Amino acid sequence: MSETVIEIERFTFSLGWKVILRDITVSVHKSDFLSIIGPNGAGKTTLLKCLTRILSGGSGTITVCGKSLETYRQKDLAKLVSYVPQLDGRSLPFTVEEFVSLGRYPYLSPFSSLGEEDKKYVQEIMELTAVAEFAGRRMETLSGGERQKVLITAALAQGAQILLLDEPTSFLDYKHQVEINGLLRSLNRSEGKTVVAVTHDINNAVLSSNRVLALKKGETVFMGTTQELMKKSLLESIYETSFLFIEHPGKGLPIIRPEERS
Repeated sequence: MSETVIEIERFTFSLGWKVILRDITVSVHKSDFLSIIGPNGAGKTTLLKCLTRILSGGSGTITVCGKSLETYRQKDLAKLVSYVPQLDGRSLPFTVEEFVSLGRYPYLSPFSSLGEEDKKYVQEIMELTAVAEFAGRRMETLSGGERQKVLITAALAQGAQILLLDEPTSFLDYKHQVEINGLLRSLNRSEGKTVVAVTHDINNAVLSSNRVLALKKGETVFMGTTQELMKKSLLESIYETSFLFIEHPGKGLPIIRPEERS
């Protein structure tokens, strides 16, 4: 039986008077690739932020590696779970290598600098994700795809085995979507990382994940395998629109596109 690394039981979370998540129960196993899907406003990003304690509170329980999320020191949690937020336009006044090096903060004491082992680890991670070639460039000079690879690299520099990502390919062109999706699949399948990714791309979720969680209006409406997800009636009830199903020419799996209404 697979080891459970994240256990969420009957978790409810509100912001002010508004309930954002209601009675969520889900288990994430070691080396899972879990995609979280659902319409806008379903609570997908909120769930990731609760798992990293960017948002705190709520009722129910969340455990990480067998220990209550509430009991972790932030540095200890960061050694287990890393988070890659959505791309935004904010300026980051660092070179690529400086930014990736920030990922080593859980292992440093206050005001200390990176030791030789930390520097070696940063270099190895940059080589793994193919960002070493622009290590000296400023973050603001990077394209969206390059920046996203650097954000993932910095998350990996934490040494965490659980990687949480919020829409990692949104706003990227097709070339960079392919690169990021390939990187995440490699990290999951070759490096054994547990990946939990919010996505609006159902087809990519089917091709990359082994399990999918679907949220709608803050509630779980589906939890299961990708094969179980790809049912016309289920997807149409989640998204309240019609879909056309076709077979992926290379994978032999069903993929979809929204059906236009005349």
